[in-house]
Amino acid sequence: MELANCPRCGRLFTRHFRDICQNCFADIEKEYELCLEYLKKHKGATITVLSEETGVSIRQITKFIKEGRISLYNAPNLSYPCEVCGVLIREGNMCENCRGRLNSEVRKATSGRDLADSQQRAKGAYQIGDRLRDRE
Repeated sequence: MELANCPRCGRLFTRHFRDICQNCFADIEKEYELCLEYLKKHKGATITVLSEETGVSIRQITKFIKEGRISLYNAPNLSYPCEVCGVLIREGNMCENCRGRLNSEVRKATSGRDLADSQQRAKGAYQIGDRLRDRE
């Protein structure tokens, strides 16, 4: 039996299947039900309106969406914030701009390393050739 402090409320609980205590789990389920009920009646709601009307945090609503508990299929205006810049998106973790910038930075970082690696390998190949030549 593993004891832990609930990250949400701080209470001590026995960790079984969840990383939060039973009381917090029940609260989250109530929040989920509130969101579902609101979205059934207001299909065009945005995440901001949903949060304001239900009292559920945008972070928790985003978690429901990412877990697949709230579907964006029947909610055309529902989207959640990009994890980098906060722009509203409907899929993934980052918007196209942030993803493109990240890919560009990765390419720049790896291209410099690839060039240095290839130069080092080429230098090593010549050193082996020089050693063989010197033996003769």
